[in-house]
Amino acid sequence: MTVFLRRLSWVLLPLEVVLVVRLAGGAPLPGVVLGVAEALVCVLLLAEALAYLRLRRRGLARREAVAELVPAPVLRLLGHELRLFASLGRWVARRPHGTAGADGVFPHARDQAALMYGFAFVCVVETVGLSYLLARWPLVHGIVLVLDVYTVLFVLGLHAASATRPHVLAGGVLRLRQAAHVDLRIPLDRIASVRRETLFSHERADGELNLAVGAQTSVTVELTGPVDAPRLFGAPRPVRVVRVHADDPQALYGALTRARTAPSPAPGPPPRA
Repeated sequence: MTVFLRRLSWVLLPLEVVLVVRLAGGAPLPGVVLGVAEALVCVLLLAEALAYLRLRRRGLARREAVAELVPAPVLRLLGHELRLFASLGRWVARRPHGTAGADGVFPHARDQAALMYGFAFVCVVETVGLSYLLARWPLVHGIVLVLDVYTVLFVLGLHAASATRPHVLAGGVLRLRQAAHVDLRIPLDRIASVRRETLFSHERADGELNLAVGAQTSVTVELTGPVDAPRLFGAPRPVRVVRVHADDPQALYGALTRARTAPSPAPGPPPRA
């Protein structure tokens, strides 16, 4: 049943998007077509709800039940969007994510701030201009306005995610992040070398991950073996070289060097006989 609902959702939801786009473009659609499409979507949502309740009664946790009904790529995309908007709240409240008890926190959003603010300003100007031009077509105006406002929030969310999700060194693990879509944890014992180097061009290569900010990286980390850095939709991506940027790259480089070369704790006194 769950497999059938998944396949049905892959058909009906894109169909719903096509109908909305046609309406936004002013193409007339028969009322019967709209009615049938909406009825099918409502039936799908009701069937999904009933299947969710059935899975919960079988003992599955909430996340497990949702994972059974919703395709994994859709779940990951929704999770990404939710993290972006949660980052907006953290940004306003000045509450960074994942920094409690950290040995070192290394922000990395400063060098992209001007670009992101400029992009957001352009989106706002576009929103105002299109609102004026489309005022005669209320339906199109409403749809475009929603999309434009969402775009502005999306851009701000990208910057907020970078600002509230710094690189973190804690508990023998280096956590490298970029916006809300990259969260890579590297145990220090998997690091072969660390280099302080500034690069402005990055060619794509297998086994390499470039987390550039403002088109630059400033610290290169080479690993003893591949570490998986999943892509946005969950596809595996083994990497052995990671290049990152930090607002203070020397602080990140120094902290990694000290953490990797720290002496082992001295053994305690021998037990008494």
